Amino acid sequence: MYKVFVNDTPIIFTSCSQKENIFPVYNFKNIVFDEIILKLKSKELKGVVFYSTDLENDWKSFLSNMKLIPAAGGLVINPKKEVLFIFRNGVWDLPKGWIEKGETIETAAIREVEEECGISNLEMIKPLLTTYHIYFHKGVKLKQTYWYLMTSNYSEKLTPQLEEGITEVVFKNKTAIKAALENTYANIQLVYNTYLENSN
Repeated sequence: MYKVFVNDTPIIFTSCSQKENIFPVYNFKNIVFDEIILKLKSKELKGVVFYSTDLENDWKSFLSNMKLIPAAGGLVINPKKEVLFIFRNGVWDLPKGWIEKGETIETAAIREVEEECGISNLEMIKPLLTTYHIYFHKGVKLKQTYWYLMTSNYSEKLTPQLEEGITEVVFKNKTAIKAALENTYANIQLVYNTYLENSN
């Protein structure tokens, strides 16, 4: 199964024929993609399921028809197991950004976290997951973000990257994370849930 978000509205790609949720199901072979995107963008649909009999190939075909924008970011934990969050455009988020030409994904992930949070001593632990998010800027773009679990024992003052619209950077404990997840993006919830599933 793959998930792509249009704002916070999901497109679910699946090869499972059983209807598991309230969203309408479309056969991948018959979809008029632009029409569905418009309906999701206008919130006419709360989500859709694309049913596929050949999931891997259909997913590759979907990606090949999109303008892909690769990005990388990190879920950073400190020695107290608190998670590093940024506050941007009125929403709690995790640090991430575009991969620059000639950069490896891992290098980009660390650079973006350092730049956006004013942090150092980052150590890469492992890849977490890749998220997909459709946005609209000079056409339809698909942001593909590679997320990594990182640690840092940095204890100095954190500095938000103001020119990127970030106004706050803070390590949050479980209680504060719960509150932050009430005001975040669906993809960020996905990243955090993946971290929780892997940390047990």
